[in-house]
Amino acid sequence: MMQRKLRILGTGKYLPARQVTSEELDERLGKPAGWVLKKSGVKVRYYTEGETVSQMGARAAAEALKEAGLTFADLDCIVCTNSVPEQPIPCTAALIQNEMGHGDSGTPCFDVNSTCLSFLAGLDLISYTMAMGKYKTVLLVAPEIASAGLNYEQSESSILFGDGAAAVVVGISREGETSHILASRMETYGSGYALSEVRGGGTKLPAAAFEASRAADYLFDMQGEALFKKTSKLLPRFMEELFRDAGVGLSELSIVIPHQGSAMAMRLLQHKLGIPDSRLMNIIGNHGNTIAASLPMGLHEAIRQGRLERGNLAAIIGISAGVSLGGIVFEY
Repeated sequence: MMQRKLRILGTGKYLPARQVTSEELDERLGKPAGWVLKKSGVKVRYYTEGETVSQMGARAAAEALKEAGLTFADLDCIVCTNSVPEQPIPCTAALIQNEMGHGDSGTPCFDVNSTCLSFLAGLDLISYTMAMGKYKTVLLVAPEIASAGLNYEQSESSILFGDGAAAVVVGISREGETSHILASRMETYGSGYALSEVRGGGTKLPAAAFEASRAADYLFDMQGEALFKKTSKLLPRFMEELFRDAGVGLSELSIVIPHQGSAMAMRLLQHKLGIPDSRLMNIIGNHGNTIAASLPMGLHEAIRQGRLERGNLAAIIGISAGVSLGGIVFEY
């Protein structure tokens, strides 16, 4: 597999001000004290109050650029890697560009959507584009407002999610720098598409056809147990092939950054792969599942906390609606 010379230059993160505790959701759902925390593993998550996806994305992007020591003028491209767009048209990346105050810059913008794996898919795609010389410096932004589409009738899934944004600036590794992507892999099993979906809002059930009697079609719907069973069978072989492609073993990684889907999913991953706590990035307890923002948010925290340093090997891995599995092994 082609080893792409790519270096993470800076990361940024943004969380809304409103904290929603597990105790608050216990009361909202009429559950006994402690039920939400036990079921979700999420003590606190964040919900927006009037903020838009593009506003959150712009704030995370500004932090990532500052961390990288760059300005907007240094960017060759902006890629929004989120799950739910701010509006159907135009692409959310264009709205983020405008929110950053550079709506007349001409900087190319487009979106990559693979639900929870959007950042991983976007990073993979853009790395090949950069390797071919098209772009030198790219901003990937993953802002999500999960709270807008939660169905509280499905209590076990609605309690998992939170809002937030993360951004990553990547560039081509220079002479003497060893940062690169060793391997990437993605598999999709469309037979499981109905296990995690929002049916309404597209052309099949357009917004104009909304009826109160079908409101659930316009909210998030997940068959958690069936999704868990399907992915748990696929994950071990998938990971084995990812590490085979990378030419390294799990024990050589300094940290594994998984999609923060649920506490149960984290336990499954840790058990199946035998990852010790010291090498697993787990932030779900104080963030919740932030959909596509989850992976770059975990990456940001791993760097900020000093758990990922230059020269370290790491992996970002996860599952998403589709059903898809994805992973990237890289040297930071």
